[in-house]
Amino acid sequence: MPVTLTTPARNTAAHPTAAHPGAADCRLPVLGDEVRAPLAGGGEIGYAALDYAASAPALRAVWDEVAAYAPYYGSVHRGAGHLSQLSTDLYEESRRTVAAFLGCRPDDELIFTRSTTDSLNLLAGALPAGTQVFVFETEHHAALLPWAHHGHTVSYLPAPRSTGQAVATLVTALADAAPGPKLLCVTGASNVTGELWPVAELATAARRAGARTVLDAAQLAPHRPVDITALGVDWVAFSGHKLYAPFGAGVLAGRADWLRGARPYLAGGGASRAVTAEGGAVTVEWQDNVARHEAGSPNVIGACAIAAACRALTGAGFERLVAREEELLAGLRAGLASVPGVRELSLFGPQAARVAVLSFVVDTWPSEAFARALSERYGIGVRDGLFCAHPLVRTLLGADQEAADGCEGPLKAIRVSFGAGTPAEHLERLVRAVRELVAEGQPAA
Repeated sequence: MPVTLTTPARNTAAHPTAAHPGAADCRLPVLGDEVRAPLAGGGEIGYAALDYAASAPALRAVWDEVAAYAPYYGSVHRGAGHLSQLSTDLYEESRRTVAAFLGCRPDDELIFTRSTTDSLNLLAGALPAGTQVFVFETEHHAALLPWAHHGHTVSYLPAPRSTGQAVATLVTALADAAPGPKLLCVTGASNVTGELWPVAELATAARRAGARTVLDAAQLAPHRPVDITALGVDWVAFSGHKLYAPFGAGVLAGRADWLRGARPYLAGGGASRAVTAEGGAVTVEWQDNVARHEAGSPNVIGACAIAAACRALTGAGFERLVAREEELLAGLRAGLASVPGVRELSLFGPQAARVAVLSFVVDTWPSEAFARALSERYGIGVRDGLFCAHPLVRTLLGADQEAADGCEGPLKAIRVSFGAGTPAEHLERLVRAVRELVAEGQPAA
C-alpha cells in the first residue's frame, strides 16, 4: 500500500503566506528568495528572477517533499526490497496525482518524460503512418519541429491576428485535407506574448473534421487550470521545470490507442515484457501500457516533484493565484506602456487574455544590451532573443528574414515572465529600471 512520507517542518514565520493561506497576498514561497545579485557599481541587491517562462524557481513545498523522499530513494518496478517498493508506490501515486491535476479521463494514459520537447517527440513517433499534422507557425520550436523530423506531412498555418481567425484558418485547412489520420498541435499560452489561445474552440473544430488535438501546456499549466476533458483535447504535454518542479521531468497524458500501437519510444528494460534469444536472434514482447514508452530507470524524483507542484498549486487555489497574477500583470503592462519608445509585442491585440509572459522592444536599445543593463545595474534577470519561437518573434517584430537570421541577428525582443513566487517589488523595480534606462539612452560603445 502507498506510504506517506512526513514532510520536514519549515520556518513559516519567514513566509507568512505559507502559514496563513488566506492572506491577501497569496504569493507562494520559492527557492531563491534570499539570493543576492552583484551590481556593477558595487554592492548587491535581492535578485529579481523574471524569467519564469524559461524555468520557474522550485516551490519550497516541492523542495520539502523531495527532501523528505530523498533518503528513501530506490529503483522502481523491479525490486522486492523495502525502498524499491516504497519508491514504486510513490512513483505511481505521482502519476495518479498529475492525472487528476490534468482532468484526465479514466482510460487516458500518463507518461513521464524529460520535458515538453521530449513529450511531443514521443507523440510524433507514435502517430500512425500517413498522419497529417497541422500546426501554426507561431508555435514554440518544441511544438513546431518534431512532426516533420519524424517524417510526417505538416501544414504550417499562418500567424492569425485574432482568436477567431485562428479557428477559421484551421477549419479551412482541415476542409482541404486529404483523408486519413490528422493531428492539430497548438499551444495553450504563447511563450512570447503570454496570449491565451482558443484551445477548446480549436479542438472542437479539429474533432468535427476527424482530427485529434495535442495541447502544448508548457506555459499554460503554471498559470491556469488545465482540464483535458473540459478542453476536449486528446493529449496534453508540459514540463515540470516550468511548473515549479526541478529535476528534468515532463508529462505526456491522453489517449492510449496510438501510444499503445506505436513502437516503443526507447528500446530497453522496462519497455520490454519478455526477451528471448534463440538461433542467433532476439525476440521481444513489448509492454502494452505506459511502461512501453518509459524504458530505463525513470526520473522518480522528477515525477514526485511534479506531483508535489500539482498539489501545491491546487492547495493554494488557482482562482487566488490567477487573480494576483492578473493584478500584477495589469500594473506591469500599464507601467511599460507609460515609457516612451517601449512597444509590447502582441499577436491578438492589447485586450487579449494572457498569462504572466510579456515581450517588448525598446526603440533606442538593442535587446541584448538592455537585458544586460537590467542585470548589472538593477539585479533583474529577464530573457532577450527570439525565445525558441523564431517565426513568431520575427512576425511580431516586422523584421525581414535576412536581418533576423539566426540567434545573432540584431532584431530581438526582451521577455519578462513571472508567476506565483514573484514579489510585487520585482515588477515595480523593473518598470523603474526601464524608465531610467530609456531616459538615459544606450551608452556609447
